[in-house]
Order: sequence, then C-alpha cells, then structure tokens
Amino acid sequence: MLAYPQIDPVALAIGPLQIHWYGLMYLIGIGGAWWLASRRWADFAPTWSREKLSDLVFWVALGVIAGGRLGYVLFYDLAAYINDPTLILQIWKGGMSFHGGLIGVLLAVAWFARRNGKRFFEVMDFVAPLVPIGLGAGRIGNFINAELWGKASDVPWAMVFPTDPLQLARHPSQLYQFALEGVALFAILWIYSRKPRPTMAVSGLFGVCYGVFRFIVEFVREPDAHIGYLAFDWFTMGQLLCIPMVVIGAGMIWFAYRREAKIA
Repeated sequence: MLAYPQIDPVALAIGPLQIHWYGLMYLIGIGGAWWLASRRWADFAPTWSREKLSDLVFWVALGVIAGGRLGYVLFYDLAAYINDPTLILQIWKGGMSFHGGLIGVLLAVAWFARRNGKRFFEVMDFVAPLVPIGLGAGRIGNFINAELWGKASDVPWAMVFPTDPLQLARHPSQLYQFALEGVALFAILWIYSRKPRPTMAVSGLFGVCYGVFRFIVEFVREPDAHIGYLAFDWFTMGQLLCIPMVVIGAGMIWFAYRREAKIA
C-alpha cells in the first residue's frame, strides 16, 4: 500500500482569500489549451488574429465550467442543490461533470463557429485535441481534493484517502483517469490530428476514446454514494453517459471517412 501524500487543498491563503489547487488546475488546463492551440492556429485559420484564438479558448473554457457545474447538478445531485442553491457557486469543493462540460463546449463552439464563418465540426476537430490537458489537470485536482476515489483494493499501489470515512485502502482511480483521459487521450488525438483527416473524424475519435477509457475506469471507481449502481451491482451513471459517446463517436468516424471516399 502507498501512503497518500498529504496535500493541503488550499494552495495559497492570503487572509480570508484562499486559492485552491482545484481551481488552479482549471487555470492550467485553460492555459495549456491556449498554448497548444497557438501551435496549430496558422493551419486552422491563418487569417485570424491571436485575439480570435483567445476568444475561442475563453468561450470553450466558459462552456466547460458552466456546463460542467450544471451537468453535475442535473446528473448527479439535483436534490442537494435544490435544497441549497448556493452550492452551485462553490466549485472549489469539486462537483463537476465531464458530460455536462462537454455539452457546454458543444454549445460554445456552435456559437463561436456561427459568428466566425466556420463549420461546427471544423472548430470541434480543432478543439478536441486540446481538451485532454484540462481533463488531466482536473483529475489531479480530484486527487489533491481526495475525492472520487476508487473501490477498496489490495493492489500494492492502493491508498487510504483522508476523506474516506471507512479508511479503506482504495484504487487511486483519479490517477488512472489522469493517465487515460489526460495523457493517453492527448497522445492519441494529437498524433492523429497532425495529418489532415476528414472533417468530424477527430471529434469522433475523441468521443470513442474518452467513452471507452471512462467506462473502463468506472469498474474500479467508487460510485457516487447518493446514486450508487444503476444495475447489476456494477453499472454506474458514468458508464451510462459514456455509451452514447462511444456509439455516436464511432458513427461520426464512419460517416466522415465514407463521405470522403464518395467525394474522392
């Protein structure tokens, strides 16, 4: 068993002002996305200014934060937020839904593309490889917050998280998700998108890979206590939300290459 590193969730405190690591992870994700986007900006829209790039990153980031929070409220804990609506603003405590954030990004990209004369999937294919750096940073934030830990396990790298009332050795599932949703997904999308691909294919590959990675990790991740398992003592809300991502993503890839073959 490995010892859980005791990391104060508050990175910096200045009087009553507290800066949390969880919030800093979002800044790292946004900053990393902007830097990565700037490396391929000339190929995507050579006539656009850097200000336009900043606008795109800003609206996508807003979609992630607003959609992620509202998605968590709707998908995972609606009753608690109805009881105390002020909880919606307390994002430093965690409680963000990837699938809600994805919906927010889709809406932000649709709005941006319409205003700037680009097709929706042109922009989405550009944005998709940027997302994993934010996903990876967010999972590190979950680990520092000692939240979203895995099931009890006797693997050598299991950890006892300070927030676990049972104090059991558990899978550090946040680190599994960092490795898959952050590192592996970034490598796959970044390498795949370096060459011209049919429009929609990169976005579809994102949906397939994320959905598969998340579905796998859910087997060793402790389900939300207030939801539990949806069926068969192992099927979770996270897995349910990933199934349409995989199906739709695979369909998008198939359609993208089929359309290109017809054009050729």
